[in-house]
Amino acid sequence: MDRRRLLKGMAIGLSSMYLPKGYAGQLLNAPYAAGRFKPTWDSLAQYEVPEWFRDAKFGMWAHWGPQCQPEYGDWYAREMYMEGGRKYKHHVEKYGHPSKFGFKDVINEWKAELWDPEELVSLYKKAGAKYFMALANHHDNMDLWDSKYQKWNSVRMGPKKDLIAGWAKAAKNNDLRFAVSVHAAHAWSWMETAQRADKSGPLAGVPYDGKLATADGSGKWWEGEDPQELYAQDHALSKNSQDNGMIHSQWAWGNGVSVPTKAYCEKFYKRTIELLDKYEPDGIYFDDTVLPLWPISDAGLRIAAHMYNTSIKRHGKLEAVLFGKILNEQQRKCMIWDIERGQSNAIEPEPWQTDTCIGNWHYERSLYDNNQYKSAKTVVHTLLDVVSKNGNLMLNIPVRGNGSIDDKERAVVEGIAAWMQRNSESIYGTRPWTVFGEGPTIEGAAPLSAQGFNEGKNKPFTAADFRFTKKGNVLYAAMLDWPVNKQALIKKLALNSVPKVQRVSLLGSDAPLEFTQTTEGLNIQLPEMPQGSIAYVFKINGAIA
Repeated sequence: MDRRRLLKGMAIGLSSMYLPKGYAGQLLNAPYAAGRFKPTWDSLAQYEVPEWFRDAKFGMWAHWGPQCQPEYGDWYAREMYMEGGRKYKHHVEKYGHPSKFGFKDVINEWKAELWDPEELVSLYKKAGAKYFMALANHHDNMDLWDSKYQKWNSVRMGPKKDLIAGWAKAAKNNDLRFAVSVHAAHAWSWMETAQRADKSGPLAGVPYDGKLATADGSGKWWEGEDPQELYAQDHALSKNSQDNGMIHSQWAWGNGVSVPTKAYCEKFYKRTIELLDKYEPDGIYFDDTVLPLWPISDAGLRIAAHMYNTSIKRHGKLEAVLFGKILNEQQRKCMIWDIERGQSNAIEPEPWQTDTCIGNWHYERSLYDNNQYKSAKTVVHTLLDVVSKNGNLMLNIPVRGNGSIDDKERAVVEGIAAWMQRNSESIYGTRPWTVFGEGPTIEGAAPLSAQGFNEGKNKPFTAADFRFTKKGNVLYAAMLDWPVNKQALIKKLALNSVPKVQRVSLLGSDAPLEFTQTTEGLNIQLPEMPQGSIAYVFKINGAIA
């Protein structure tokens, strides 16, 4: 997962304006599974979101890999090579200079000795997750499965375990749909920092380890291995590569980026197809603009066609979900639109997904030390807002390098579980009502920026803020705070605006509540505030004809 990328206008992904001058794109020779879908936008527009995803609403994610080993936050494998930066300083202090101890060596330190996928996935199921996603690789380019096409994988290196196999088995044992996230397409440009050297100090001019080759490993732990299979840096640098922020404007493979070779694109494609065929996930998430390597290669289109066709063959109908970012209207017909750390401000015509995290994407111990995780209340409020707008929530709980989650993270998950146990009928299997909500936070809501990033920018929710869902002829109205006067007023349910309300109850109790319905709204007399609750859902009969 990536930090904010300022990718203005990237939703025009189909345009050739993002192709390097004179570059026609790389059409792969690699085959894809035959079937109804072809690797073209017109063909992929036949896609229909499966009902299981529309009903599930809530998934959880283990965004976990070797960059969690230092427990120092996101983009460690890139930023440890940025001289003078926070991660560079930490790396030098903890491990040594990056010319002597590079990211490949961090991988060697990573053992995942406390990893118990069954326990973690079981915990997430208790918290209400209906699907589970595991990181399959990140921009650091290490595959976390027994990869035929990438020797730098978790079976041969680091933990010496097939992590995807373990996660997939745990998901199946807990009757959860399984998904994988794939981020490795950008290793080519993302790891360019490993080609640098210090500009000052005693090791000025001594190259970091990004250009090492097999011959340099004699007598070392990685003897016989090729670091270039991991770093992919045997190429010229992108334009202004020394500018640490330049990669954000080059994310869609334009603006002077170094263009990957056809061999690189082919390898990425083969790795991803193997992942899909070997572990049979129902979902795949790409951390790219639109699709991986688009528009310089058709690899992403071929992967989508392959996944959809194999899903139909396996299940008898299309059960696959593919998540893409920064999509235009045509592309949203071909896959599920994913919004990173943010949400739409309207009911979307097609199902979509928010992905977010209670901390940083990769584990960072300082957030634990400083009590900076999101609360269960914040997560539940996000879930209610997203679901009211036809979306799903994918929540990452950062995993430590050793494979465990900490006690404060566990407390957040248990808080979500307690709320879901009482209120989940207002989530699962629901659909948006005619409006998603009401209240003071709606006006002036923060707009999306690039692939998302509007979460936490709006006013705090109040007792006048409601989010609506429906199931059949039942309306659910989630009140996002408790009013001091013990009266709830829902203006959208005013007499003559909706049919006459017949019954109102609070989820978790069968007792009906007293109410009056006037031209001002539905006024509900509240009982004593439920202990420990963080959002309060009314079940309303009669408001939907």
